[in-house]
Amino acid sequence: MLLSRAKPVTAQEKETKKKEQHVPQLDDFLNKRDYTGAMTLLEFDRGAGKGNDEVSLWIAYCAFHLGDYKKAMEEYQKLTEKVGCNPDYWCYLACCYFLLGMYKESDAAADKGPKSKLQNRLQFHLSQKFNDEKRLMHYHQQLQDIIQDQLSLASIHYLRSHYQEAIDIYKRILLENRDYLALNVYVALCYYKLDYYDVSQEVLAVYLQNNPDSVIALNLKACNHFKLYNGKAAEAELKNLQEMSSPSLVFAKDLIKHNLVVFRGGEGALQVLPPLIDVIPEARLNLVIYYLKQDDIVEAYKLIKDLEPTIPQEYILKGVVNAALGQEQQSREHLRIAQQYFQLVGGSASECDTIPGRQCMAACFFLLKQFEDVLIYLNSIKSYFYNDDVFNFNYAQAKAVAGNYKEAEEIFLMIQSEKIKSDYTYLSWLARCYIMNRKSRLAWESYLKMETSSESFQLLTLIANECYKMGQFYYACKAFDVLERMDPNPEHWEGKRGACIGLFQLIIAGHEPRETLRELLAILRNTANPQVEYIIRTIKKWAKEKRINLN
Repeated sequence: MLLSRAKPVTAQEKETKKKEQHVPQLDDFLNKRDYTGAMTLLEFDRGAGKGNDEVSLWIAYCAFHLGDYKKAMEEYQKLTEKVGCNPDYWCYLACCYFLLGMYKESDAAADKGPKSKLQNRLQFHLSQKFNDEKRLMHYHQQLQDIIQDQLSLASIHYLRSHYQEAIDIYKRILLENRDYLALNVYVALCYYKLDYYDVSQEVLAVYLQNNPDSVIALNLKACNHFKLYNGKAAEAELKNLQEMSSPSLVFAKDLIKHNLVVFRGGEGALQVLPPLIDVIPEARLNLVIYYLKQDDIVEAYKLIKDLEPTIPQEYILKGVVNAALGQEQQSREHLRIAQQYFQLVGGSASECDTIPGRQCMAACFFLLKQFEDVLIYLNSIKSYFYNDDVFNFNYAQAKAVAGNYKEAEEIFLMIQSEKIKSDYTYLSWLARCYIMNRKSRLAWESYLKMETSSESFQLLTLIANECYKMGQFYYACKAFDVLERMDPNPEHWEGKRGACIGLFQLIIAGHEPRETLRELLAILRNTANPQVEYIIRTIKKWAKEKRINLN
């Protein structure tokens, strides 16, 4: 008989097996914040015929915490349809409506619920959404000095851009409740909004040490990296987050998709952002920015025209869109609206000393054509935008209009963007700077590099007239000669004649080489005008006297 080689089972192994066979309970999932696991268990119980109001309540609770407010809403709707339902369910349903952006429905549902602290907080937030200041103050006065109400007040401060007031509330609560670590995330978010990205990182680190898989905290860390470093650094943080497969990842999947588009410079914007416009407030603004970058100004305007701005970023973006549309359509009305938006932000007490605030005042004066004032504001922030092509483009134009052509030329030449460098405004202003700095040859070469078009004709006209004004008659001659051949306008001949005589005078005075006479005669002979022969005879006579060979 063969004996069994298996070892007898010890008491310790029996205990281990019991642990391995332990079926997770609802509390186990909730304690781990694993709402997906809890939802799966509850759905299984419901499918097994164990469904009841309590199961429905827990399913709604888990769906709410997963950010699936629609599913939570559907569960609470079914519960409120039952006769004699708990009146508190109406407030829970109202919270779902609120987070789905269904504010009127939320208001109606909240009114059906009993008077409670939760109902008051919800009505407080609804008043903010309805922009009803009187109603807001009514519910504000009913807030108590309890943590939930104070947190609600802090969030309203945050939504109204009163970030320091929100920070003060959060810090006061933290002093009394040091284990409320999540408040560090709110404080960090306020510092982020105040542009203190390094301070935001320090505060955020306190929470991440204890909750390294928090989607909200890691997303904010990525946003800080985007502001402090670049899109690649920010994307790396989000990549780490996606690899974690955190149970809370489902909650923030839309937020992560949105931010990845921003970090990648707009890549995938048209696929990702439109469905998120009514979900994430920044989605609309970032889609507008995408359209602006694609030069689709009309689409950008359609998207933002009905938006009532409430925060500086919205005022600034509306100003930028109206300015772009006004310049494109030559609309004084849009330019006036843009100027007003810029002035509102730049003149506000909260923004006047910020970088965006000073940019707004510069833009306001730019549209008013008060370029000395433009330079006061741009000079104060130029160190922050040394390699920023758009900033340098505007800065150089302001310098040039103010007559600082040498500095303007240097700033224009710092620009790397091919899109800006091919723009007619850039080419024309740089050509003007070259001419004013007595470098007309470079302006002429700029023209030669252009393909024949209406813009090249405009640039040629500019070179001809500016060179004439500055007494740089050689290139004025060449430019007027080409203009006359392209368009035999009497004005072009008159300009050419004056430039030719001016060049001849420079040669006589020894300021231009005598060899230029041959080219001067060739340019004159391109014109079939009786005056040409008289001018040529005069030049030849002088050349003969000076024994200059013109052959």
